[in-house]
Amino acid sequence: MARMRDSEFTEYFEGKVRDTIRKHRLLSRSDKIIVAVSGGKDSTTALYVLHKLGYNVEAMLIDQLLGEYSRTNKGNIKKFCNELAVKLHIIPMREEFGCSVCYMKDVLDKKGFRMNTCTICGVMRRSILNRHARKLKATKLVTGHNLDDEAQTFFMNMIHGNILLSAKLGPTTGVIKDRKFIPRVKPLYYCLEEETKRYSKIKNFPVQYEPCPCSLNSFRTMVKKNLNELEKQHSGVKLNLAEGFLKVIPALKKQYKKSGRLKECKSCGEPSSQEKCKVCSLMELMKTQK
Repeated sequence: MARMRDSEFTEYFEGKVRDTIRKHRLLSRSDKIIVAVSGGKDSTTALYVLHKLGYNVEAMLIDQLLGEYSRTNKGNIKKFCNELAVKLHIIPMREEFGCSVCYMKDVLDKKGFRMNTCTICGVMRRSILNRHARKLKATKLVTGHNLDDEAQTFFMNMIHGNILLSAKLGPTTGVIKDRKFIPRVKPLYYCLEEETKRYSKIKNFPVQYEPCPCSLNSFRTMVKKNLNELEKQHSGVKLNLAEGFLKVIPALKKQYKKSGRLKECKSCGEPSSQEKCKVCSLMELMKTQK
């Protein structure tokens, strides 16, 4: 990769995304695609490449209200979408749940419910993305997850002994189909984070390269550092993890389907594996007396 000229690398990268879409049948020309954007390099790259390849794309940004970090991301993606002439939907998290993720984290901590900020954010973001993509009549929801993200998540599930959770991973996310679930796909599935970073810099995308300030001390950050070190010593570790995982995912999905059926949350009506979805459970904890 390092020896490629920028023009060669650009062609290589875009070809990798195109091949991933074809190999796993992620998208079609008839799809109405919502790209979940954050203002970072990965989702911005995914939006740009899909637009360049001629897909029908719109973008959706969830404003996480993380001070200057979120303000800069929002300004960057608004400018970028305007230049591409791509419609951008901005969903403020406070309008959805009445508060920011950081506020939720503080309240839960004070009540004795120790939860990782990234976990809270992930639950809320997935809910918002699915509900609003459904309202917009999208047929596919694209995320900017790359090869590093996939290898990290698989590795974390193994460490925690939650291997069955990995059934939800792969180029197409999820196990059980439901009319209320918009299929989520990952066109950057085989792209290393460093490759996406190089592509975004070649294209001079207006993005922040600093990580989310809330993720600096997360378990994922520790796993990321260790996997990066392994990749330096043994090139191809991340790809081997992902490809090895894809060989067992059919069996995992089959087992996951046997473990329980999909229900509707008794509080909000959204699909859930439990009586109450994770969002409603979190909001209930927020109201719990100390």
